[in-house]
Amino acid sequence: MKTTSYVFALAAFASVLFLSSCSNNDPAPVTLTSVTFKNLAADPPSGGYNQTNGQPIGVTKKFTFFSFKTGAIVANADSASTKWDIGFNATTIIVNGGKSGPGKGQAQVYTGAYSDLLEAPESGYLSDNDTAPIGDAPNSSLAIQTGSNKGWYTYNGATRTVSPTAGKFLVFKTADERYAKMEIISYYKDAPETVSSAIADRYYTFRYVYQGDGTKNFK
Repeated sequence: MKTTSYVFALAAFASVLFLSSCSNNDPAPVTLTSVTFKNLAADPPSGGYNQTNGQPIGVTKKFTFFSFKTGAIVANADSASTKWDIGFNATTIIVNGGKSGPGKGQAQVYTGAYSDLLEAPESGYLSDNDTAPIGDAPNSSLAIQTGSNKGWYTYNGATRTVSPTAGKFLVFKTADERYAKMEIISYYKDAPETVSSAIADRYYTFRYVYQGDGTKNFK
């Protein structure tokens, strides 16, 4: 009888140790925070701009690719891969999906306060071939359309400057079907508070939150 009681006591003690061990090994919840990336060069003109027609001089017309997962620029040699999520060239932004890449990337322009969006939307995403082209306008069939007040920016013709449109930011499904939100802070080098056409442009500063666990949670 004493032996049976002793065995039960050992079993109970082992169960407590096991449950305690499992509890202590459970990973702590990860709190997501915005990461700021500064001065991503999106094909800045090496020769400035033509003073007569305003056209850029010395551009490559190549995109600069970026991965939300690694938080880094991806080499152009990997343009045909799923290593990148978004690409930048001047004011044009592409996603790795549809006609722009082999991934499953999609995007939408979201209206609201960036900090208030705590969960990625269920719907509303587009690929880079989902929208109907507008006449012969280049890039008009992209998920994030180019043109003043059509996508992420507003162009001031008087000052010839580009500014992120207030109350607009971008939400993405990444190339491997994760989620991210991104707010563009500046289109000018070093993100000056006051912009002018004399400041080097095509340099993105933006902040983003990347959710890599497959959920839509941005908290």
